[in-house]
Amino acid sequence: MTSIWWIRRDLRLTDNPALHAALVVGDVIPVFILDPAFSSQSPRRRNFLYEGLSSLNKNLQTRGSYLVIRTGKPLDVLCQLIQETHAITIFAEEDYTPYARKRDSLVASQLPLQLILGQTVHHPEFVKKADGKPYTIYTPYSKVWKSLLQEIILFPAPKTINTPVGIKSESMPAFESNPLFPAGEAEALRRLKDFTSTKIFFYSDARNRMDLDGTSSLSPYLRFGMLGLRQAVRMAKQAWAESRSADEKYGAEIWLNELIWREFYIQILYHFPEVSESAFNKSLSNIQWRNNETEFIAWKEGSTGMPIVDAAMRQLKETGWMHNRARMIVASFLVKDLLIDWRWGEAWFMENLLDGDLAANNGSWQWTAGIGTDAAPYFRIFNPILQSAKFDPDGNYIRKWVSELRELNSKDIHAPWEKNIKVNAYPEKPIVDRGIVKERTMNAYNKSKVESQNKL
Repeated sequence: MTSIWWIRRDLRLTDNPALHAALVVGDVIPVFILDPAFSSQSPRRRNFLYEGLSSLNKNLQTRGSYLVIRTGKPLDVLCQLIQETHAITIFAEEDYTPYARKRDSLVASQLPLQLILGQTVHHPEFVKKADGKPYTIYTPYSKVWKSLLQEIILFPAPKTINTPVGIKSESMPAFESNPLFPAGEAEALRRLKDFTSTKIFFYSDARNRMDLDGTSSLSPYLRFGMLGLRQAVRMAKQAWAESRSADEKYGAEIWLNELIWREFYIQILYHFPEVSESAFNKSLSNIQWRNNETEFIAWKEGSTGMPIVDAAMRQLKETGWMHNRARMIVASFLVKDLLIDWRWGEAWFMENLLDGDLAANNGSWQWTAGIGTDAAPYFRIFNPILQSAKFDPDGNYIRKWVSELRELNSKDIHAPWEKNIKVNAYPEKPIVDRGIVKERTMNAYNKSKVESQNKL
């Protein structure tokens, strides 16, 4: 018997529960559908996806299989494939975005679709309060998540995959490689092994340093399932078990917590899909944003005159990635220093990030803006100068991305205008006076809260 393995965000052969389920049935037809609904997806992310598909196809060919590429609406394509191949079932990894759930519901209403748990360790319906309601605070969620965690047994990559010959496929889409992030399962596994064998043990200290290579840089691979979350969690637990000191154990624990944050935001989007468009905290959903277009452009281009912000935004524009601490700094600067709608920044990140993921990106922006679930207090406003001095103490991160400031010493580089230092081709001072920021922002947030209360 033959089944279809409908690939979406699981571009891997190792520990792929949907593929494993299909193999149990018999012959497998690996299919990727170029859905017109994603035609406006970030060009950068599309290139990463296409390179990943090319890599997956090569891995399939070494196992006697091949990838079938089709363009069209998923229901139409799958109906046609079943007619052509007489496949009896479609297996796919369950996805939790509003679009994915709507798409899969439509397909399942007309075709034999089986959704398999694989994108997360625990299903969003599985980690709930005693009263059956979803968690909206991370700490109690993570405690229950950990208490439910059992030993993870990974499915090995199959040695052979039998696929019927002669199924027509469109040609593999052309792509441009990102040399900093080569796409594919092999690179994902290499990075995972590299990180969990050394850097994970120093992660608690190094993860916030923008000038150090202290993170895993695995987020693009997790985003497209070139690496599964189960694989990452298993390696985090293994590193914890092999730790030789309390500090090393703490490093592994902190990285595991970051993986759980990813799953936390997935279940928030699953249970509260409205967060994709509006604030989780309804009392802060009517903030009167300034939305100055000129300032927004300066933020996007990395020309705000705030060195750490400009360095991070230039890193994003050039590489498609940004250090997580830098993400928090630039998001806080946009929302709370410039009082620009968080959704503008969220959209810019989705346009440029290789790891752009609706759940993680939305959750992080709402957290920083102080309007999301379990968010940073809305009255907390990052001081970018202090953040810069603390997490890029020698200014090396700034020097790498803001070439105009390379000659400045480590004390002056974080805020050159404070010593009246002028640098050619760089703004003389930031586009916002931080002296007015807190009062202006608090007024806007408090006004939204008052208006919300008055409506009750």
